[in-house]
Amino acid sequence: MKKNILDLNMKEFEDILISNSFEKYRAKQIYPLVFDKISSFDEINNIPKKLKEFLNENFCVNPVSIYKKLQSQKDYTKKYLMKLDDDNIIESVLMKYKFGLSACISSQVGCLMGCTFCASTVNSKIRDLTAGEMIGQIVSMSKDVSKRISNIVIMGSGEPFDNYNNFIKFLELIGDENGLNIGQRHITVSTCGIADKIRDFADRKMQINLAISLHSPYQEKRENIMPISRKFSIEDLIKSTDYYIKKTNRRITYEYAIIKNVNDSEKDALVLSKLIGHQLCHVNIIPVNTSSHNDYEKPNDQKIKKFLKILADNHINATVRREMGSDINGACGQLRISTISKENL
Repeated sequence: MKKNILDLNMKEFEDILISNSFEKYRAKQIYPLVFDKISSFDEINNIPKKLKEFLNENFCVNPVSIYKKLQSQKDYTKKYLMKLDDDNIIESVLMKYKFGLSACISSQVGCLMGCTFCASTVNSKIRDLTAGEMIGQIVSMSKDVSKRISNIVIMGSGEPFDNYNNFIKFLELIGDENGLNIGQRHITVSTCGIADKIRDFADRKMQINLAISLHSPYQEKRENIMPISRKFSIEDLIKSTDYYIKKTNRRITYEYAIIKNVNDSEKDALVLSKLIGHQLCHVNIIPVNTSSHNDYEKPNDQKIKKFLKILADNHINATVRREMGSDINGACGQLRISTISKENL
């Protein structure tokens, strides 16, 4: 099977060329082009035929191709189904903000975590994505719109900390000045709360923005919403985030999918305030998406505002996430599942 050139950094690519008797400088001619200029090595005109043949025989430019694209009629948001070279399907989303374009990418095909509000977990996890396949989503979207993508959120299908080594390699590759050259402060990763990996990530002292899916301050209720809590309790999770904040001095974002009659009461807000009130943190309130695989509903606006006020009264910074792409199955996993069901992919 051909290697994905996006899985390599410049030094690794140089070493491969040198070991196959090609000049080292050829790497700098070729490597940057795959990120924004070419879709095939045959498009490179200033390299020898022998080198071009070697590249075509041993490498692919990007194994992630656009299978389907939906454009929101409400805003700029674009939802992509991407096809991998083994015909698996993943989702990616492109959003526009005042600061530029932001891409939400997947880290796995499917997901093993089983969160009840998320369609990504339907059919469980099929496999991990490589670092190059994660980058390939960004490259494909950027080429599609002919614009630079400046911000990345790893919040699509999959649990990044369940694909930890590939995720770390992705972070190393994406900052390469010869590639996409996206700084760490422009990247956010979301995890459902794998406590031991949070501690390891803290020890790396990266400048990545860390978001934690919390969704309830109660152990039993969180277990029902997020089965991972049976392995990593809320107590374990808070200890790991305390460690992260102490090590990095960086603020954590807690994601809270607010669900009618499940976790939206005044008591829920008060207990949540007590749980995280000592931390450097922000709470992102996310009105739950309705989905065919569960019967969850959004609370009304008055209930959400009351929840938000209780957090504010307890000196916790909190906001409600702006809904984007709601008319194109914008939430994780919805488009992929509906497409697989209809087309038997």
